[in-house]
Amino acid sequence: MAHADLLLHPVRMRILQTLLGFDELTTAQLRDRMPDIPAASMYRHVATLTRAGVIEVVRERPVRGTVERSYRVHQDKALVDEDARLAMTKEDHRQAFTVFTGALMADFERYLSRDDAEPARENVLYRQGTVQLTDDEYAELVEEIEALVARRAGTGSGKGRTRHIVSLVVMPDKSTDDEDR
Repeated sequence: MAHADLLLHPVRMRILQTLLGFDELTTAQLRDRMPDIPAASMYRHVATLTRAGVIEVVRERPVRGTVERSYRVHQDKALVDEDARLAMTKEDHRQAFTVFTGALMADFERYLSRDDAEPARENVLYRQGTVQLTDDEYAELVEEIEALVARRAGTGSGKGRTRHIVSLVVMPDKSTDDEDR
């Protein structure tokens, strides 16, 4: 697990989100997917993530006098661990959520800007729902969701498979009505 400051940097979070679900990508492929990030920044943040063990070099090959590296995410290390989350202040959480939603919006904009994007046909989904749960039931729900996504994350790429980004936000909604119960 990594420290929140490492993972919740806007550029590093976008790099990780881009790498997730791919067997491997080169820095050039990352730059193609994130053309707004200057090359020097991209290389610096990839190096930071590599040194921290969050991503790893899985292949190196010579290309025109330089070495092209391919990277893959260590998904188990690309998480802010419980101790780090507990140490975060409300302002830290506010900043982290802003980075998260900004990256989510960038992903959605990238999708919509494709000529072949068809949100209705491709079952693009964004919705909210509520559930009334005890603390134990809530913990069980979170565990079930994480296990479901983790199980599907291991399917890998291949013919007939489309990469889908699954984002989840879960938070209590403590209203004044709750205090009356």
